[in-house]
Amino acid sequence: MLTPTMLTRLTAQLESISDDTIPIATLLTSPDFAIEVLVPTYLAHTLEDRINDRITLHTRVYLEAQGQGTSFLPRVIGFGSPVERSFFEVFTSVKGVGNKKALRALVEPPSTIAAWIVSKDAKALTKLPEIGKRSAETMIAELSGKIDKFAGDAIMAGTAATQTAPAATIEQSLFPPAAAEAIAALMALGEQRSTAEQKVQIALTKVDADADVDVLVQTVFGG
Repeated sequence: MLTPTMLTRLTAQLESISDDTIPIATLLTSPDFAIEVLVPTYLAHTLEDRINDRITLHTRVYLEAQGQGTSFLPRVIGFGSPVERSFFEVFTSVKGVGNKKALRALVEPPSTIAAWIVSKDAKALTKLPEIGKRSAETMIAELSGKIDKFAGDAIMAGTAATQTAPAATIEQSLFPPAAAEAIAALMALGEQRSTAEQKVQIALTKVDADADVDVLVQTVFGG
């Protein structure tokens, strides 16, 4: 049986995406073996044009109770990046927000939802499925100070167009996409932005030019 630490990343051919309330991505790991991965709606929309492509999902496993808790079924949840997975783990720490409720609620990207929480915009949060006024207020109270690192770009998008972006935001845009994502992953683990950027810059000198985010993060940690 799969346990939460056994499967953290899955690369395979995307066979299909269901249009269920909680979308299911079916991935072919070989001609004879397929695995169903639950994905949030915002990610399902981006995967619709990737059918038959080889994709990578960053995963977490949980045990779903069956038959009033008499047995448990392992379920795999997939995300587009380690940062999105980290956001989900924080999001589901809110009282009353389990894995399935969170998956149904995440119809917007994590950065957008994080920005609403940081700005204490309960009205915006209630636009998410299954998130009422009380849930929104609980979310804001419990995640205060814990979610800011996921909001970055979305908060910037909400500022006046005439304002000048902070230097740190401008500098980060100079990093290649994988490096920018690695920086965000390190920040999600608690690193300060400047420290994360320095570590990723060093890692970039040790890897191939086309290295992905996982290789960069592993290199940072001496992998």
